[in-house]
Amino acid sequence: MTKNNKVDRFLKIIGKHKGQKKEPKFQGSLSDYLEIIEEDPSVCQLAHKRLYTTISTKGVTRMKPSDERCNKLFGSEELRTYDYFQGKFFGMERSLAKIMRFLRSASLKGEESRQVLLLLGPVGSGKSALMEHIKSALEDCEPMYHIDGCPIREEPLHLIPRSLREEFQNIYGMKIEGDLCPVCRFRLKEEFNNDYTLMPVAQSSFSVRGRRGVGVVPPMDANSQDVTVLIGSEDISKLDMYSEDDPRVLSLNGAFNVGNRGIVEFVEVFKNEIEFLHTMLTATQEKSVPSPGKGPMIYFDGVILAHCNEAEWNKFKSENTNEAILDRIVRVNIPYCLEVSEEQKIYEKMLSLSDFDGHIAPHTLEIASMFAVLSRLHLSNKVDSLTKMKLYDGQDVIEKGTVKKIDINDLRDEVRDEGMTGISTRFIMKAIDASLSDSEKNMVTPVSIRDALIKQVKDQIVVEDDRNRYLDFLGKTLHDEYLNILEKEITKAFVSAYDEQAESLFNNYLDHAEAYVNMSTVKDSVTNEEITPDENFMASIEEQIGITGTSRENFRVDISAFMFSKLRRGEKIDWKSYAPLREAIESKLTSSVKQISRIVTKSKSRDKRQQGKYNEMVKTLIDDYGYNEDSAEEVIKFAANNLWRDS
Repeated sequence: MTKNNKVDRFLKIIGKHKGQKKEPKFQGSLSDYLEIIEEDPSVCQLAHKRLYTTISTKGVTRMKPSDERCNKLFGSEELRTYDYFQGKFFGMERSLAKIMRFLRSASLKGEESRQVLLLLGPVGSGKSALMEHIKSALEDCEPMYHIDGCPIREEPLHLIPRSLREEFQNIYGMKIEGDLCPVCRFRLKEEFNNDYTLMPVAQSSFSVRGRRGVGVVPPMDANSQDVTVLIGSEDISKLDMYSEDDPRVLSLNGAFNVGNRGIVEFVEVFKNEIEFLHTMLTATQEKSVPSPGKGPMIYFDGVILAHCNEAEWNKFKSENTNEAILDRIVRVNIPYCLEVSEEQKIYEKMLSLSDFDGHIAPHTLEIASMFAVLSRLHLSNKVDSLTKMKLYDGQDVIEKGTVKKIDINDLRDEVRDEGMTGISTRFIMKAIDASLSDSEKNMVTPVSIRDALIKQVKDQIVVEDDRNRYLDFLGKTLHDEYLNILEKEITKAFVSAYDEQAESLFNNYLDHAEAYVNMSTVKDSVTNEEITPDENFMASIEEQIGITGTSRENFRVDISAFMFSKLRRGEKIDWKSYAPLREAIESKLTSSVKQISRIVTKSKSRDKRQQGKYNEMVKTLIDDYGYNEDSAEEVIKFAANNLWRDS
């Protein structure tokens, strides 16, 4: 594309954007506004209702128990998921459901409408990102109608006198909450001679950057705290012209002023002194905040969001004097992600937003995710940490030929607040950066990320117990787990038509097992002869997962019943359908490959045929599994040194 073509193309995009982003230009009176309300009552909805509606109208899905992931991870709990958060936040369904439950209740003017929503979580759990995303939802709202020139952009219905509000409610079916701010009250009297029908009404959009409908309160120490950050100040330059109680001296630009009808966010809220938070208390309890100086209270309609870490929360709630504020807080935990597959999506998202251009070998992010999740899990009396990790990820864990039956909710009930400690996402991303910078071939592999994580743990983890536990995960648990993954993958790449062979074994086994259970015969695929079920063949597969003796019969009955049930429901079956049998077939194919060790390990003594097979295997790893030549060579070398060294 030529330079001029690029310019022309982008200028067209700019023109289209300008056409889409026109600021609202409504100018009217109270009567005009009343006509708009009659057509669309939602234009005057309160802040909680507006935010809830904006998010939920993007799409809501109720997770059903029939959904495999829902069934394994949430049991009978029917969670709602919201499209607005999809693809941006992972493994947070429970937390997001609680946030939206709060907003829904508050939108119905329940007790939550007079409460602060507190997001509590460890460093790097996604609190700030989630808060930014929630605030951004306001920018998707329809522009709000407000009294033109009002510093807090208040609801035009506040113009209606209290003496007429009951009649308004009877006619329109809605209750007016709140009163005019002191500035608008002064203007109504002085500029419009108390004729509220003449006060102009305008429209403006919400803006995070423009501080329209979104106020942010940063943490401040005791020496720098100033309540003007919350409620605005008096304009000193005007005190020479007007008295202290004159509204014209007010500069209503505090967080509660700009966040009126929208959101006020308290960042690391409990780093502030208690006195500083009393304004938050009046905003929730009385839905009003003080005006600067000697002015009256000002009505406030807004969603108050706050976030902090667990240490600050525990310190704050331990003080008896803080009970009034604690009573006005709804806490939602934002723990670290505890699902390996969802944690991996977080890294993929972060890498996609960066300028990262290196090659990431298969299973690299998976191993990093496993380590992160393992570090966040509490010890269980029921299962080991690796098994717990897999169960939390919705994976089937095979034990003695059957899927391990453990209620995931029982595991969660063993500990409180799991996921509030451990390795952060940032820690993993720094390790990926380190691995890439140390690489001479611009790539990151499971081998190099594990080495980078070991080094980082040794350098940065101060608590000795944590450091030793993390090093054990990396040096033993994940080392062995990756070898299991790698062995299967290299075997699949080595065996020609692996899936076809696996499917053939599966179908043959199913035929013989079904015939065995039903005490019937099997038709030989070559001779069409009716033959008895081959118990030696079935046993050769079953023994791969420790099924021997009398347990064989039960295993055959179970798998026949399982497959019949799936077929009856019209579900497709293949060799991966039943986890125990899948594992047995994989093990059977792996153990049956005798030549692989020689081809992988004895590079100098490969004959022409073996070298050809090796090249074919490498090509499969590259074409089908996502390696490049360098990463394929590295993992094969790692496998040779650890899997088939003694073969």
